[in-house]
Amino acid sequence: MVDRIQKAPESSFFLFGPRGSGKTTWIRSLFPNAHWIDLLDEGLFQRYLADPSLPGLELAALNKGSRVCIDEIQRLPSLLNEVHRYIEKLGLRFILTGSSARKLRRAGVNLLAGRAQVCQMFPFVPEELGGHFSLDDTLRYGSLPIVWASTDREATLAAYALTYLKEEIQAEALVRNLPGFARFLPIAALFHGQRLNIASLARDAGTARTTIHDYVTILEDTMLAYRLQAFEARLRVRERAHPKLYWIDPGIVRAIKKERGSVTHEEKGVLLEGYVAMLLRYYGHQKNLYDDLYYWAPSGGQLEVDFLLKRGKEFVALEVKSSNRLRPEDLRGLQAIEPLKGLKKRILIYRGNQQLKVENIEVLPFATFLDHLAAGQI
Repeated sequence: MVDRIQKAPESSFFLFGPRGSGKTTWIRSLFPNAHWIDLLDEGLFQRYLADPSLPGLELAALNKGSRVCIDEIQRLPSLLNEVHRYIEKLGLRFILTGSSARKLRRAGVNLLAGRAQVCQMFPFVPEELGGHFSLDDTLRYGSLPIVWASTDREATLAAYALTYLKEEIQAEALVRNLPGFARFLPIAALFHGQRLNIASLARDAGTARTTIHDYVTILEDTMLAYRLQAFEARLRVRERAHPKLYWIDPGIVRAIKKERGSVTHEEKGVLLEGYVAMLLRYYGHQKNLYDDLYYWAPSGGQLEVDFLLKRGKEFVALEVKSSNRLRPEDLRGLQAIEPLKGLKKRILIYRGNQQLKVENIEVLPFATFLDHLAAGQI
């Protein structure tokens, strides 16, 4: 089993993450003696529905301060009332897992009003995989634990998209028009690493703009994708642009698009950029690398910088290139952002082997970048 570097809070916490990200395995390994309530157990779920008093009676029988894990809490949001009561009454410490907070919010649940931290589970990162990590394999198959452990990763990825539609979307009744959502998914996958224009996406999908907005929100709520906002400030012009859409894992993107086989040259750039985006979000949580994360794209121009990390009043600009050699044109975005007030560092990440410094821009091999992330030193 791969050891995760994520740390569990001492107090109660929610743990959200996409299906197959290893939430249950991680919790069972850390807390083997926790009292377990599995809401995917249909018999137990139906008994709780038939008699809402049962969960309270079960919790009341536990010792003070006990650990309790409720798996897939979004299936029964009303159970959070009992969670709240027994945090106060017996000091029980709850681990509340789920692949979406959407149903909890729709039910008007306040996520225990701050009595439980909110954590997120990500796919495996290179630091966890150690010598088993391969960038080429990761760009091809992704690094979701359910896929990584499979003897046939392509088949598992192909099944993952169907499982997502069946178990996450249909079973949880997140959309009314499942065929329409299924048609939307491969179009949304084409926008991986691209600026997301909802109106344009709605035209491509032949669906109402408001519906597409809801669909994108569902991708975010089920932890499969997220929007990265453009940085807005005054440089020479007002910087304003559509957010970018990133999927959480390159393997999922390829599966949704039904891409099989080796990663093509055309795919490598955006898949690597998306993978770096996931790593930045993960280590942002784990190492407090930044206060906010953006991309930079001044209006009226073609240049942009992939990522802009904001720490207080300081910024770090990051550009990602999939090439093995540094080309002069690779530096243009980082050169253009140089006048930004508070800019502390500019970094270009590429697949070459040499660590360089060009015009005060640090050029880092991908492996060196990973070392910096693990040390929290970006």
